Amino acid sequence: MDRWVGFVEVFAQVSCELCAPKPTRPSDGVLFINVELSPMACPSFESGRMSELGVEINRLLERCLKESRCVDMESLCIISGEKVWQVRTDIHVLNHDGNIIDCASIAAITALTHFRRPDVTVDGSNVIVHPVEEKDPIPLSVHHMPICVSFSFYEQGKFLLVDPSDKEEKVMDGKMVIGMNKHREICTLQVTGQMLLLKDQVLRCSNIAVVKVAETTDLIHKALDNDRQARAKGEKFGYTDSVAMDTITTNEMEPEEVDMDEVEETVAASLQSIRESMTDKGVGCIGEGGASTWELEEKELKEEQGHKVVGQRSKTTPQPEVVVLDSDSEEEDVVIMEGDQLLTQPRSQVYNTKKASSTESANLAQVQTKTKPKKRKGKP
Repeated sequence: MDRWVGFVEVFAQVSCELCAPKPTRPSDGVLFINVELSPMACPSFESGRMSELGVEINRLLERCLKESRCVDMESLCIISGEKVWQVRTDIHVLNHDGNIIDCASIAAITALTHFRRPDVTVDGSNVIVHPVEEKDPIPLSVHHMPICVSFSFYEQGKFLLVDPSDKEEKVMDGKMVIGMNKHREICTLQVTGQMLLLKDQVLRCSNIAVVKVAETTDLIHKALDNDRQARAKGEKFGYTDSVAMDTITTNEMEPEEVDMDEVEETVAASLQSIRESMTDKGVGCIGEGGASTWELEEKELKEEQGHKVVGQRSKTTPQPEVVVLDSDSEEEDVVIMEGDQLLTQPRSQVYNTKKASSTESANLAQVQTKTKPKKRKGKP
């Protein structure tokens, strides 16, 4: 069942299974309550980890529902000491806007009252669980409906608020929760915070809780009766159908007719303009062509002009003749070149050497012997 107080939304779901009873209570069933605070409800909640607020809500609901004996636990016994029903109540907080305890208690008791368990048949030591198609499910035996009512105090109890919101809970001095049924029976009472309350303040809060609990109990009975009648008539029921949508989530547009003649004329005109722009035969592009109209930057223009000047100089510069004298020696040839020749001489130039005649080699040898310095006698 889904219940909300203000902008707080809580979803409660009840399930059951067969299990062994507790050794101390062999003829009583088991009631288990679990509260989930997911980050979807509030970014401050952590997934997979129970916070202090979650532990407080879980323990408060256990005292309000289990210790008040609102559900007949003996009716959940199948075989004493062997088989009993374990009823599990999962409470999921969908949106947190303060006062989760009140909303969770309403959702939990409503879900327990609305729940139906399968019928069973005991044959000796065998337990047969009948499906819903064979036998009608059996509702739980709920004696009364305990509902929690929260009060927040400010300035040491001078001001009192009922059903505080999230922002009001952050600035309150203390909080008091009263669990009560419509018979004016207090099932649980909890006071938190650093404050001192007088007897008159507690009595005043209990009188306010009586009125709130009576109104809420009537609303729960009315909602259960409406659900029962809807199921009997075959109308819509359940959680998804109970959520009312105030707005349409999809956009509705009226169909429009499109004149295809205008579209065809537009396409034909564009094709004709393309054919007229191609003036010459064999032109592989669209347009009349011509010089490039793209504007170049100053840096690109300077680089382009520099390449043209270097190319012209390389064509007009004459290549000097290279004279190589070769001898019969097996040593490598040595060529001496000037600085200007090194700048203009290409690296890929291949030098062809010719062998000198015997007379030229002899003359060259004589010149070398004449220019050779003479050795001096004596000590250096």
